Amino acid sequence: MQSTQTRRRLLATLSSATAAALIGGSANGMAQEGPPEVTTIRLPKNRSICIAPQYVADELLRAEGFTDIRYVPSDAGVHQLKAVASGEIDIGTHFPPLLIPAIEAGIAGLHAGCFELFGNERIRGIADLKGKTVGVQDFGAPYAFVSTMAAYVGLNPSKDIRWVTSPTVTPMELFADGKIDAFLGFPPEPQELRARKIGRVIVNSTTDRPWSQYFCCIVGGNRDFVQRHPVATKRFLRAIIKATDLCATQPERVAQRIVDDGFTSRYDYALQTLKEIPYAKWRDYDPEDTLRFYALRLREAGMIKSAPNKIIAQGTDWRFFNELKRELKS
Repeated sequence: MQSTQTRRRLLATLSSATAAALIGGSANGMAQEGPPEVTTIRLPKNRSICIAPQYVADELLRAEGFTDIRYVPSDAGVHQLKAVASGEIDIGTHFPPLLIPAIEAGIAGLHAGCFELFGNERIRGIADLKGKTVGVQDFGAPYAFVSTMAAYVGLNPSKDIRWVTSPTVTPMELFADGKIDAFLGFPPEPQELRARKIGRVIVNSTTDRPWSQYFCCIVGGNRDFVQRHPVATKRFLRAIIKATDLCATQPERVAQRIVDDGFTSRYDYALQTLKEIPYAKWRDYDPEDTLRFYALRLREAGMIKSAPNKIIAQGTDWRFFNELKRELKS
């Protein structure tokens, strides 16, 4: 577990740029900002297709003045969070249920909906998870998301669900082999299970309320990096916002790009993911609503003690996004 001091270093000061499209931008405004304080930026790399905007932003980042763009291999969960807290990763996208506990001890948004909860024939709804086995790689993002779902329907995730982990077999394969009742997957796992006709989708966060009404990924960075490099932070965010436009408007191009660059291997899964995720929903959602919703669910599940307003007050700063929203005339 991270120490309280380390957790406090984990930021919350990017913006709520979800994943869709802010086009254009003021060259004069960029010139007035000055160049970024640093020209090297370190981003997380994992197998999640849904954070494609981060993977296709290279040219946009270079146009913002970054000359050395590094991708640091990480998982999409606790280890990535630790890498951000330690400064190994400067900034990137993360899951709200993981970042909120870190704030309680710092955050901002990328897109809505990408995870799916799969169950076997015994599972027809979230309430049916009571007494069943749910596979997780570790007690990171899938555990947090399923716990919030369980708490939302009145279950006690620590008592009513039997959690299964394996050091050698992925939760998806445990589920495919019939050794667990349910598991929550991120792209490309849902696409693969559907292609193999395994299990049934119990919750699809892109379409099922209330989960589809909130951001599933959040942009956040190391506190020291953002505080010391506000121009670089804003320029990074501008590039990511424009990259998300490509995901919304040119999914075929983006899918081919992330395959060619080695971020994923299956073009068909990548294209399906990009077409299914509602990247353009940023105009409809308030990032604070996402934090408040998940903070309430985590509190119900006994995973945090702080009230949502406290989490929002001490762990968020929307100034970069608000400035860019005016500049880009969204």
